[in-house]
Amino acid sequence: MTLFVLLYLVNFLRTLVIIALIYFGIRVFTRYILPMLVDKGIKNMQQKMQDRQQGNQPPRRPEGEVTIEGQPQHKKNAADSKGEYIDFEEVD
Repeated sequence: MTLFVLLYLVNFLRTLVIIALIYFGIRVFTRYILPMLVDKGIKNMQQKMQDRQQGNQPPRRPEGEVTIEGQPQHKKNAADSKGEYIDFEEVD
C-alpha cells in the first residue's frame, strides 16, 4: 500500500514540475524572445517600405535640365472602336 502512495506522490510531483517548467518557459518566451521577434519583424517591414518608397521616386536630374513627363497620347484606331452607344427609351 505504501508503494502505491509513494508512486502516486512521485507522479504527482513530476506532473507539477512539468507544469511549472511549461509555465515558466512560456513566461520567458513572452517576456524576452517574443518582443525581439516582433521588433525584428517591424524593422524588416520598415526597411521594405523605405526601399519601396525610394524605388518610386524619379531619378535625380542636374539643375537646369528640362524634361516633359506625362502619359503618351494613344490614337484610336478604327479597329479599336466597337461602335457607338445609342441611348433609347422604351415605348409602351
